[in-house]
Amino acid sequence: MKKIFAYILAAAALVAAATSCEKFLDSESPSTFDAATVYSNYSLTENTIFSISQSFGETNSYRGRYLSWIGLNSDIEWYNTFKTTDSKYQIAGYSLLPNNDQLNLDNGPFAKMYEAVERANLCIEGIREYGNPSENADMAYLLGEALTLRALIYYDLVRAWGDVPARFSSITGETIYVAKSSRDVIFKQLLADLDEAIPYLPYPGQSAATSRTDRVNRMFAQGLFARIALMASGKALRPDDGQEGTGDLGTIRETNDDDLKKAALYPRAIKHLRDAIGSGTASLEDFEQYWKNQSNMANLTAGPDHETLFVIPFSDGRGRWNYTFAVRTEGSSYGGGATVTRGGDAGPVPTMWFNYDKKDVRRDITCVNWRWNKDDEPELPGIQRWYFGKYRFDWMTSNPYTGGNDDGIKPVVMRYADILLMAAEIANDLGETAEARTYFLPVRERAFKGNEDAAEAYVAGLTTKDKMFDAIVDERAFEFCGEMTRKFDLIRWGKLKSKMDQAISDMKALRSLTGKYAGVNGMEGDVYWQLDGNQIKIWGFNGETSKPSGAWEKKSEYFTKVVDSKGADTGLYDALVEGIYSVNPDTRQFWPIFNTTMINSQGLIKNDYGYDNL
Repeated sequence: MKKIFAYILAAAALVAAATSCEKFLDSESPSTFDAATVYSNYSLTENTIFSISQSFGETNSYRGRYLSWIGLNSDIEWYNTFKTTDSKYQIAGYSLLPNNDQLNLDNGPFAKMYEAVERANLCIEGIREYGNPSENADMAYLLGEALTLRALIYYDLVRAWGDVPARFSSITGETIYVAKSSRDVIFKQLLADLDEAIPYLPYPGQSAATSRTDRVNRMFAQGLFARIALMASGKALRPDDGQEGTGDLGTIRETNDDDLKKAALYPRAIKHLRDAIGSGTASLEDFEQYWKNQSNMANLTAGPDHETLFVIPFSDGRGRWNYTFAVRTEGSSYGGGATVTRGGDAGPVPTMWFNYDKKDVRRDITCVNWRWNKDDEPELPGIQRWYFGKYRFDWMTSNPYTGGNDDGIKPVVMRYADILLMAAEIANDLGETAEARTYFLPVRERAFKGNEDAAEAYVAGLTTKDKMFDAIVDERAFEFCGEMTRKFDLIRWGKLKSKMDQAISDMKALRSLTGKYAGVNGMEGDVYWQLDGNQIKIWGFNGETSKPSGAWEKKSEYFTKVVDSKGADTGLYDALVEGIYSVNPDTRQFWPIFNTTMINSQGLIKNDYGYDNL
């Protein structure tokens, strides 16, 4: 094996692009050590693990491109700017092209993610050869961490592009340029890797490393196994077998590989999830306090009293999560250390708030229909514009935003609620509906804080496999809205377009106050709001029929106005509603391979699904 510096040069050659490795190369003099020296020493090996995470924070990697766009649009979340010529809307609206100026970059997410894969490959090979992981538990943990991080990155690559090159060993002169592989090949490797990694990893809070949520732990790896199993066995747009990278249009179908079908994967996945739940090393937290903690980076502690299992390991001054998705501020001082004109790039679709049960505490935390103005006062933007209330600059009290393009928020990749709901889904599919109810109930009870009897009655009624599945489809929407997982749930269920079409129909019904939305606005267009500190109370969305008493401000024609006095489109006008997608999303489940990648691959990596090739 060559020296570490040569390895990083190889990673750059992998993407044949101008990647930025300065921070890594400048940070460690051990880059001059040979592999035997590095991978026989725990601290030096740990630093190579950190080099994998460094790729997450690159400007056009997870930080500013992947996380900002990968989950949009779905039936519950959408981009808040409708403009068909906007290159950002084109990503969210399924009209993305290989020359898109946001993602067609030499140092974009595809290149940076493969840079991280190469770093992981080098770590895995080095630890296996020199780290003696079979006899050294600390080195075994690092091997498990590298395997898990590589699995996460590949899971995200497949979420974005479908079939991609399979690189599970460090590159050589003969393997710099390779074509796509079937995603089934990748899934099998990732699941085998996680089966190996899981025993190497302590549970949350059981070691110094696993006491932090920016390091991997056994429960996260078990949950990642389940996520990959659900994706691998589920539906998706796929080329015909053996036709990956040939321009195949693809069809929506399940895999033909028996080893990746539900019958093969679900028993393996439920075993991991049962072990995870039985370990007692994570738990659900109060829903509102959980999201306040997230804005204050107080979710970095893992263990039995905590819900977060893994976060994107951004540095404290990196990341653009609240900057992108928080409740919008138009020049308010609620950033703490800076005046803020940011947030609100995306939000819940306007019907989402009304789809929650009135007793569900997640509703008012998740869906916010106001923003802050420059006078630190609330303003109501209209029925068409909602924000994710889970993310708020005014909640960043111990971690104030101080300006610039980064906010220091470490986005949550997985939390315990997902472990429970994946276990419920898989157990139910295996015919264990009674067991599924035991996993489903805690999530529902937490959501109905103070009304737990209603939650228990609801879950008790989920007595058949079909009823439980339908409830899980709904519950994952209510629980994870704003966390950008819904699009991928809908894809694997084969429900992406049908659910988005239902969202269009629902928004039109909300506009006209018909169907299930009849009577939700008893004041016939008037709503009232009241500021209580930095909390907003809104009156008029629950069918109230009289003006509230006390000091409330009024906003008129909230639902019904579609065209203003000058003839401009406002509210839930047809083009906006129908613009949740501009191209059939079932034909655009994956991003195209972008032009720079095709060029840098010497023409070996090509598009399928009807996208253009060079």
